[in-house]
Amino acid sequence: MSDPRDAIETDERPWGRFTRYAFNERCTVKIIEVEAGGVLSLQRHARRDELWVALDPGLTFVIDDDELSPSVGEPHLVPAGSVHRVRAGDASGRFLEVAFGEFDEDDIERLEDAYGRS
Repeated sequence: MSDPRDAIETDERPWGRFTRYAFNERCTVKIIEVEAGGVLSLQRHARRDELWVALDPGLTFVIDDDELSPSVGEPHLVPAGSVHRVRAGDASGRFLEVAFGEFDEDDIERLEDAYGRS
C-alpha cells in the first residue's frame, strides 16, 4: 500500500478550505475521544495502516520508539505492525483515525493494557 499521507490534500475555497484524508480508498473513519488521564492499550495489528490526526491539544501519540506531542491537525502514519498507543494529559482529547485496509477489532494484539483487557 502506498503511504496514506500521500492522499492528504488541502483545497482552498472562497469560504475557507477543506482537507481530504482519503480519496477513493477502502477505509474506516473514527473520531476517538480519550478521557483526561486515559490511555489506549499498547497494541499492534497486522491488516491495516492508520492515519492519526490530532483534533485537540494535549494528546501524546506513541508509534514504535517515537513519543510525539502532535499539533492540532498534524497527521501521523501508524503502519501495520507498528506498536502504538495514545494518551491524554490533564484534559480529554480527540483524534481522527483513518484506517486503511481490512478493519477488524479482532486484529488488535494488546501488549499492555491499563484496564485489564487481553
